[in-house]
Amino acid sequence: MSVIKRPESKVLIRFPDCDPFNHLNNSRYIDYFINAREDHLYLNYQFNIYQYAQEKLLSWVVAQNQIAYLRPAMLMEKVIIQTHVLKFTQRDILVEMTMWDLQKKTLKSIIWTTFTHYNFKTMKSEIHSQELIDKFKPLEDPLEREMSFEERVKKVRAGGFSPEQI
Repeated sequence: MSVIKRPESKVLIRFPDCDPFNHLNNSRYIDYFINAREDHLYLNYQFNIYQYAQEKLLSWVVAQNQIAYLRPAMLMEKVIIQTHVLKFTQRDILVEMTMWDLQKKTLKSIIWTTFTHYNFKTMKSEIHSQELIDKFKPLEDPLEREMSFEERVKKVRAGGFSPEQI
């Protein structure tokens, strides 16, 4: 059985999340992305981050977000959100998340989020356990070459990419 490295889900853009122009509010993009990633972890990898936090007193905190808004997501529009791990290190996970129209022809937004593994007892970052490395390192799906977020956005804006190619 092959590992799904780029899970995706369909999401409906809701009224309370939109601005007066019926666009998804900028701050709400992050919520949609984080919720989708949480769903993908549970549905595709059978990993419940809340159960993990309760049992181990460990979790991940968002250390950094870099987001580009390319096209508006509109009120009551169905979109597809894809997520994948660009880099998995001793303490951090860099996840790229993209939002597409339903036909996956128009990229609406792209975000890079760095999650730091965190210990609630010590209130400090924590090295990933071997169990986590075994579970998540195989999901790593790096870019063809290392680049900055700005370079990535420039490349994506140049166009001609399908969701599987970017």
